[in-house]
Amino acid sequence: MALFAQLGKYRNTGLLFMRVGLGVMFVLHGYPKLLGGPEKWEAIGSATKYAGIHFLPKAWGFLAACTETFGGFLLVLGLAFRPVCFLLLINMIVATLMHFGTGGGIEQAAHAIEDGVVFLGLLFIGPGSYSVDKK
Repeated sequence: MALFAQLGKYRNTGLLFMRVGLGVMFVLHGYPKLLGGPEKWEAIGSATKYAGIHFLPKAWGFLAACTETFGGFLLVLGLAFRPVCFLLLINMIVATLMHFGTGGGIEQAAHAIEDGVVFLGLLFIGPGSYSVDKK
């Protein structure tokens, strides 16, 4: 379609929109978890049991909250982009396993799966030119 034919020239702008949009949403999603304290971290970290990890749920919850909060901020900047995408992908895998493990089904797990697929794709694509990590 002729209307969309020229959009390929704006690949880096599209990556910027994706990075900023996802990053802001993950900061907004992770920050309350980070401020929730040890009880909240333990509740979040207990999801690792669905991945076969049964130790230190507070530590895993704290790390998950940090990954979402600070990882989201780093996504916006495009700094340490691929490691951040990898860590967020792991978070989304654990979230998906937790949703399936609690009987939520695909309806509950869909958001985590979708974000995980995006992070996997971004891991390969990179942050684009409008980023601190630009090449």
